[in-house]
Amino acid sequence: MSERRPAPTVGQVVLGRRLQELREASGLKREEAARVLRVNAATVRRMETAEVALKIPYVQVLLETYGVSEEDARVFVSLVEEANRPGWWQHYHDVLPEWFSLCVSLEGAARLIRSYEPHFVPGLLQTEAYARAVLEAGTVGFTSPGEIERHVSLRMARQGLLARERPPHLWVVMDETVLRRPVGRDPRVMRDQLEHLLEVTERDTVTLQVAEYADGPHPGTYAPFSLFRFAEPELPDMVYSEYLTGALYLDSRAEVATHLQVLDHMSARAAPAQRAKKLIQQYRDSY
Repeated sequence: MSERRPAPTVGQVVLGRRLQELREASGLKREEAARVLRVNAATVRRMETAEVALKIPYVQVLLETYGVSEEDARVFVSLVEEANRPGWWQHYHDVLPEWFSLCVSLEGAARLIRSYEPHFVPGLLQTEAYARAVLEAGTVGFTSPGEIERHVSLRMARQGLLARERPPHLWVVMDETVLRRPVGRDPRVMRDQLEHLLEVTERDTVTLQVAEYADGPHPGTYAPFSLFRFAEPELPDMVYSEYLTGALYLDSRAEVATHLQVLDHMSARAAPAQRAKKLIQQYRDSY
C-alpha cells in the first residue's frame, strides 16, 4: 500500500490528475491498472486524487502500461521525485493543522488568489503584532505562548510568496468590519496594521477592496473563502473555505463557478482600490 501523507503538495495533485488522464487515454479502467500493480482499485484512485504519495516503482509500471515513451516517462518520474519532496511549511508540522497544509501549498502554486474576508485582515497581509493579537484572542487549538509564536512565525513565512520574483496576484475584498474591529490591546497594533495595508496596496500585484456598510448585505456574507487559480492546465480553479475546526476544498465546476460569481458580484459593488485606500487612511487616523 502507498503511504498516506498529511496533505498533498500541488505537484502531487497535478501529477495524480495526469496519471488519471494517461490511464483513461489508454482505455484502461482503475481495476485493470490495479491488477498490473497487484493492488486494489482504491489504491489507484488514491494515487490519482493525491490522497497518497506517488511511489516511483508504481508510477514506472503504470507509465509503461499506459504506453508512455521512455523519455516522457523519465521526465514524469523526475517530476514525481520533485513533487514528493516536503514543502517548506512541513517544518511547522507541530502547529500546522492537517487540514490547512494543502491551503499553504495552493498559495505557493497559485498565480491568482482571490479572497473574501469578513472578520480579519487576511493572513497574507497581517503584521506580526496583529497576527499575534488575533491568535491570542482565543484561536481554537493553541494552548501555549510557544504554539502561538510558532504559528505567528508560519504566518510571516507564508507572506514570502508576495515578495518573490513572480508573485501571485492577490485580490482581496474585506468587509468594513475588518477596519472597525480593534485588534490588540494597544491601538498601535491596529494603526500599524492599517499602515501596512496602505503600503502593500502600492504593489501592482495586490488589489484591495472594501465592502462598505452603506452598501448593505451581499452574497458572500456567509463565511470567508479564497479562490486559487493556477498556471498549470491540469489544475482547475479551487476554493478554500475555513470553519472553526477544519476547512473545505472545492474543485467541482458548479461550486467554483458559484464562488467566482459571488466574488465578481462583490468586487463590482465594493469600494474600488482608491476609495478603499481613503477608507483605510481614515480608520488609521482614528487609532
